[in-house]
Amino acid sequence: MTEETPGFDEKPDVPSGASSDDVESKAATPSEEEEEAAAPAGDVQQTAALTAQLDQVRTALSERTGDLQRLQAEYQNYRRRVERDRVTVKEVAAAGLLTELLPVLDDVGRAREHGELVGGFKSVAESLETVVAKLGLQQFGKEGEPFDPTIHEALMHSYAPDVTETTCVAILQPGYRIGERTIRPARVAVAEPQPGATPAAAKEEKADDEESGGTEEV
Repeated sequence: MTEETPGFDEKPDVPSGASSDDVESKAATPSEEEEEAAAPAGDVQQTAALTAQLDQVRTALSERTGDLQRLQAEYQNYRRRVERDRVTVKEVAAAGLLTELLPVLDDVGRAREHGELVGGFKSVAESLETVVAKLGLQQFGKEGEPFDPTIHEALMHSYAPDVTETTCVAILQPGYRIGERTIRPARVAVAEPQPGATPAAAKEEKADDEESGGTEEV
């Protein structure tokens, strides 16, 4: 049985020729295994930081893209409003001018109906009509078309057996419009079906039925 000698502590084996400083330096230096274990932890932290930065950049890019799209939509709406206002202003200005010329055009129309549109007066009248047409003036109103209170003004009223609805039977003054804007309704004489009278179409249908029924064999 071996007895331990008191007063002596166990010390690590020290190579011959190595000083105590070398031993302490070797103990303080991390081993290769410790360095390899610490390296992946640093890479993970760096990757997480880069991912967070990338997410921030994507969020900022999405916000800027949305702002650009909204700005583009607002600009397109602004352009449409400007164009619509420009057309409206042009139509209003043209309507104001052409309204003053309508009596002259009425005189030209009456002269044409009476065969008085001849010579130099005819050339001037045709030039005037060409100019107002270039400004967008359009004439409307024809005999036989259904009466529409939004574009027709009835000055005379009568009944007729040969109409099935309120119809313009005479154009007293033609109407004029610029685009969709009516600057003067057509002034017309209208005729309505006779009260209690059978419409012409119904009469013809009834006559056809009676004729076909009369030829049936009993």
